[in-house]
Amino acid sequence: MTDSSLNAAPTPPPDQDVSHLSKVKHIVLVLSGKGGVGKSTVTTELALSLVQMGKRVGVLDVDLTGPSIPKFFGLQDHKVHQASTGWVPVYTNESKSLAVMSLGFLLQNKDDAVIWRGPKKTAMIKQFLEDVAWGELDYLLIDTPPGTSDEHLSVVENLREYKPDGAVIVTTPQAVALADVRKELNFCRKVKLPILGVVENMSGFICPHCQDCSDIFSKGGGEAMATEFGVDFLGRVPIDPNLSTLIEKEGGTFSTRFAESGIAPMFRDITSAVISKCGDSA
Repeated sequence: MTDSSLNAAPTPPPDQDVSHLSKVKHIVLVLSGKGGVGKSTVTTELALSLVQMGKRVGVLDVDLTGPSIPKFFGLQDHKVHQASTGWVPVYTNESKSLAVMSLGFLLQNKDDAVIWRGPKKTAMIKQFLEDVAWGELDYLLIDTPPGTSDEHLSVVENLREYKPDGAVIVTTPQAVALADVRKELNFCRKVKLPILGVVENMSGFICPHCQDCSDIFSKGGGEAMATEFGVDFLGRVPIDPNLSTLIEKEGGTFSTRFAESGIAPMFRDITSAVISKCGDSA
């Protein structure tokens, strides 16, 4: 999918009189300065935990060159439809309590490479933020690409009038990840994006046989960084190989089996902390 493929994605209708985001109560960005720390996994787990708490949730995947959210929810074969009100997101259930939007739904082939220059990416993000007909949502979670790039600036600038609640910062415990995530924390401060807190992902490994947890990537680095920057530490989540296996299975059983996983209770605590930081009640 190259710059010349201007018609690869459907063109949304003209802007509506009332912004779709005006019907969203809380907007939370999920950020990390480094790739591979499990940012999309954390976004998915936050979304599922929020739904379990009775919230109506939307997940917007703006990682344009690596849109993995459709796979996490088992929706990779779905397509986005266009209505008079805008793009209609893909729903994961009949109750429509969880809606998903991603560039992955617009690709002709899920293995197509998205080779776009910066202006095309920022224009696509602007369309996602303005033209997706979410309906009424309690929470919109925005899964972002790694780093502090044009895409991040585009998201923050286009959301400014809606006053997003803030960002959940994802890291892993080891020093090489923390060095990049510190830049993300400084980015948030420079663009005046509130920081809801830090999640330390991959904090240990749960053995599928004995259930013991081994600190294969060290432990505590995320909490120490949160203390250093004076922000809240939301919690740590170990690697659960059983859950990882679910993500890789065709048919996407991750979302349906999440409640049965060992990390679900941990994420309920993290989600409760995020809800509290947003001034909401669980």
